Amino acid sequence: MSRTVNSRTRLRGSTALAAALVLSGAACVGTAVAAPDSAAAPACTVDYKVQNQWDTGFTTSVSVTNNGAAVSSWNLTWSFAGNQKVSSGWNADISQSGAAVTAKSLSYNGTLATGGSTSFGFNGTYSGTNAVPTAFKLNGVTCNGDSGPTDPTDPTDPTDPSGRVDNPYAGAKVYVNPEWKAKAAAEPGGSAVANQPTGVWLDRIAAIAGVGDGMGLRDHLDAALAQKGSGEEVVQLVIYDLPGRDCAALASNGELGPNDIDRYKSDFIDPIAAILADSKYAGLRIVTTVEIDSLPNLVTNVSGRPTATPNCDTMKANGNYQKGVGYALDKLGAIPNVYNYIDAGHHGWLGWDDNFGPSAELFKTVATSNGAQLSDVHGFIVNTANYSALKEDHFGIDDSVNGVSVRQSKWVDWNRYTDELSYAQAMRTKLVSLGFDQNLGMLIDTSRNGWGGSARPTAAGAKTDVDTYVDGGRYDRRIHLGNWCNQSGAGLGERPQASPATGIDAYVWMKPPGESDGSSTAIANDEGKGFDRMCDPTYTGNPRNNNHLSGALPNAPVSGHWFSAQFQELLKNAYPPVR
Repeated sequence: MSRTVNSRTRLRGSTALAAALVLSGAACVGTAVAAPDSAAAPACTVDYKVQNQWDTGFTTSVSVTNNGAAVSSWNLTWSFAGNQKVSSGWNADISQSGAAVTAKSLSYNGTLATGGSTSFGFNGTYSGTNAVPTAFKLNGVTCNGDSGPTDPTDPTDPTDPSGRVDNPYAGAKVYVNPEWKAKAAAEPGGSAVANQPTGVWLDRIAAIAGVGDGMGLRDHLDAALAQKGSGEEVVQLVIYDLPGRDCAALASNGELGPNDIDRYKSDFIDPIAAILADSKYAGLRIVTTVEIDSLPNLVTNVSGRPTATPNCDTMKANGNYQKGVGYALDKLGAIPNVYNYIDAGHHGWLGWDDNFGPSAELFKTVATSNGAQLSDVHGFIVNTANYSALKEDHFGIDDSVNGVSVRQSKWVDWNRYTDELSYAQAMRTKLVSLGFDQNLGMLIDTSRNGWGGSARPTAAGAKTDVDTYVDGGRYDRRIHLGNWCNQSGAGLGERPQASPATGIDAYVWMKPPGESDGSSTAIANDEGKGFDRMCDPTYTGNPRNNNHLSGALPNAPVSGHWFSAQFQELLKNAYPPVR
């Protein structure tokens, strides 16, 4: 089906040109190769050959050629058209979920230079027809097809006229903020992670030009250009200054009042958009994570909910969250090298039935109003600045103990999800079903969800009862899933990486590890940030965390300020461990 192309249309994951199917030997034994009729070389080429086939099984060899920027690790994904199942493989770590297959590089074959090739193979089973797959992605980039727009005026051309790629992180370096790097490197042991990329937070108007002698937006973009070299570079920005910001958590309140929507547009979004649109920065891939902790509050913390706050009722009534996010998506989405990702909370916030669907519906409403279009949204980010475990290995949502479902445990508390990966993938499926692009990408913030160290469980808890089973096996060691401020025992999580799982564009460190979530006591400041009791380690809680202790670290500074004790704890409890 063709779609009209205009200056505002962004088609993600454009359909690759069909690969030629060359049959040899038996009628069902074939090879898929790149179509030769494109003037531009594909970003990658896959040669999939069925070497041998019998009634219920087959042996396949796969050769991958990287025509893009050099990579130090790779994963190749495809989907079978039939009921094929991979049974064993070699020269790659191969996993399968339904029809979707992911082959990941091993320690000895991850490096692929431009023009470099590697190969792997596998045995599989099937019944009926063993159709050869024709659509492949290398690190999220479509192979065996056109690498760019062939004719932007042709409405049948399926490529994105802006030149955006399906996954901005694929084949790209990610900007290392020199300010965060210096702070991390100054900490004992911090040099081991100081070169990791982190988000740049634009959390007030002054941050655009730079606060004090700190770097402003142009400074960061110029530094990114210097880091870029001849390859691709991603810059991660957090757009975070809505009117009445974070109506349910005082620690992250902002400088703008509930009705300052016009100032938000003219003094915050417009200047950011003007800088990002500068042709000087056209070669950067700019990822914007738009207004974390905003829209979900309009679902969970308004009248009719036990966690309602007057501030959130105000923001729902005046519509300024929706207006602000829609305006930001519209203005930033018009810039060809900007990739907008909307914040979608985390599973411990939106994973319940009465939160999940309504939140997804609200995301669509906002993305199709106030000037925004669905094409302005490249993806969503979850777990931003939060602590939810990436993957709980020792218990699943479908487990039961003595006939009692894991969902009935005190920890899960009827949630539909046990971790961020399953939540992110489910939210993606839901959003696509509502009309978002079928190749919508998700980001997961893994900056502080490692939960390693001596407290990390190695097995499930005893099956004496469901709570013992879950509590004994869960990696996430928070007192309660609703605790969010400077959590004791947390550790650095998975290092930033592109295309780590199905539907996930990247694991990112959007929240710079070591920056406080909020102060443990009231501290006067000129940033508009308040004091939230959830950051006080002596606080005994509220309905949002079922009146449990906050689990916060003591002696924390104002949100966004450097918190050495937290950084040291994150290093100590990192998982994977810091070497």
